[in-house]
Amino acid sequence: MKLLTRTGLPVTALRQFDTCRLIPSRFADAEDSVLAPLAGGDDAVLRDLFDLDNATNDRLRGESGQLAGIGMDELVFGVPNFRMINAAYTYARPEGSRFNDGERGAWYCAFALETALAEITFHKAVEYQEIGRFEDSVSYQCLLADFNAGFHDLRGQEALLACLDPASYIASQKLAAELLDAGSMGVIYPSVRHPGGINLACFRPALVGNVRKGQAYRLTWAGSPIPEIEPI
Repeated sequence: MKLLTRTGLPVTALRQFDTCRLIPSRFADAEDSVLAPLAGGDDAVLRDLFDLDNATNDRLRGESGQLAGIGMDELVFGVPNFRMINAAYTYARPEGSRFNDGERGAWYCAFALETALAEITFHKAVEYQEIGRFEDSVSYQCLLADFNAGFHDLRGQEALLACLDPASYIASQKLAAELLDAGSMGVIYPSVRHPGGINLACFRPALVGNVRKGQAYRLTWAGSPIPEIEPI
């Protein structure tokens, strides 16, 4: 069902299970214990490392109400994988992404694994293009999540095609700011990197439901922008 909101963009009542979000496996595997190997088994050194990390860790700052872009009351606690949910909102890229700015992140996911892989491989290829070297091997963990809420829907909105510009986030970030200010839950939109694919940018941590690990994948670049993809 679609309803028209005051923003002029329809809202779709979405009930979607097993959406796919890919993150580097090192974040999914280690979480807060990532510093432990640096301490070499010395508890005093580990405590110092945690103190240093806590002073600069945006997720921890957000969870204690110290970030401008998102309030502590919006983040989630006590549910499985809550740290990975909160990290999506507190670790925004400085330049932002398609539907968020540099102060507040969003939970980006795809309705299908193929779309999530296409998004990741495109953005990694851009990084490698900048350094002129397509030689790397990276493992990614798929995080599955379920959604049952109303989201603004960009599908079929010809007047807002600028929000799907493959080379610019200017229009889409402007729209996202307006929607967020109007209380939007997030945006359903066609994938720019995978024709026929559908993505979701969820603006609200509390709506990211039943987060759990799916399959992990290794992406290997060997001189080409197109990586070999294998489950691990």
